[in-house]
Amino acid sequence: MEYLDRLSSLLKRFVENGPAGCALSVMHNGEVVFEDYVGNEDMETKKPIAPDTIYRIYSNSKVITCVAALMLYERGLFLLNDPLEEYLPEFKHPQVYQTGKDNELEIVPATRSITVKDLFTMTSGLTYAGNQFETERQVAKRLETEAEREDWNVRSLSKTLASIPLAFDPGTRWHYGFSHDILGALIEVLSGKTFGQFLKDEIFKPLGMKDTFFKIPEEKKHRLCSLYDRSEEGQLIKNTSMDSRYQPGTLIESGGGGLLSTLEDYSRFGHMLANGGELDGIRILGRKTIELMSTNHLSPELLQHYNWDALKGYGYGLGVRTMINPAAGGSNSSLGEFGWMGRAGTWLMVDMKENLSAVYMQQMVPNFEAVHHPRLRNVIYGAV
Repeated sequence: MEYLDRLSSLLKRFVENGPAGCALSVMHNGEVVFEDYVGNEDMETKKPIAPDTIYRIYSNSKVITCVAALMLYERGLFLLNDPLEEYLPEFKHPQVYQTGKDNELEIVPATRSITVKDLFTMTSGLTYAGNQFETERQVAKRLETEAEREDWNVRSLSKTLASIPLAFDPGTRWHYGFSHDILGALIEVLSGKTFGQFLKDEIFKPLGMKDTFFKIPEEKKHRLCSLYDRSEEGQLIKNTSMDSRYQPGTLIESGGGGLLSTLEDYSRFGHMLANGGELDGIRILGRKTIELMSTNHLSPELLQHYNWDALKGYGYGLGVRTMINPAAGGSNSSLGEFGWMGRAGTWLMVDMKENLSAVYMQQMVPNFEAVHHPRLRNVIYGAV
């Protein structure tokens, strides 16, 4: 692919303006056609970003979780339109917060059950902790105490969230939240394994992803990239506040944001998707299932709530953004190009039509995703 050398200068511009370091890999037709590492993984030691650097991929974990769940879908263990309560009984008789006639908050029965598809598409009514909805406030209150328990795991999280009224009736809004973490609980129930063990057995080991895990081994801790908060003035301040979850001994395995990985590992995962679900003779998922995954599942009404700057031109499939309007997104990518991103700026792009994938890694908050990711995408497609 011609002109990919333009990416190196773009990465240098990113580092001048934002993260301490970054890395990018582009794969096409099974081959790595571009790979570069710029800047440092730690500013104090000046240790450079390297091929074996380990990153917190945060919400890029979601794509792996959804692939894992779709593997069980292909085995006939659930249907997308099944009520979630058939597998996780704590979600029977869901309730929802609603504003009454006198603007008072009421708790009423939900109009229908959460379906498994609602988890994939973030239309379940489940939220993260926050302050926008009463559900978010209650989630924050409960997690502040319960998440400190020694036995806190994905099944505990599922039962806690099920006891809190939903933010809206299932299927009526798109809202980012714990839906994919609950997919992790579903995977445990259906597979009979812990979520992490299922990922290791069914995805990581077959694909040779030796540095992707929820808990970082002691001998690999020195390879973990430092995470930085960027002030408005551009100063980078190291942040270790969320790193306790990665330590051996903690039980929580977050399908929504808990994985660590390397550029090489996640690139192999991404290119498996670009190659129709197979890599190096190992079949993970069927091509037709990936087509379903990367199809927009949101109605025009639901797309009104799907309005982040980085998502212009995209719809939402089964856990991934998917390009549905290149003109609206100012994008030169293919219809159906898909992927997702992570809190610290990590990014996945997949295109089955071109057998093309790209993975970008950095560790900075705010992540500048609306600045970095579209530029990377447009330069890559300019070289196709």
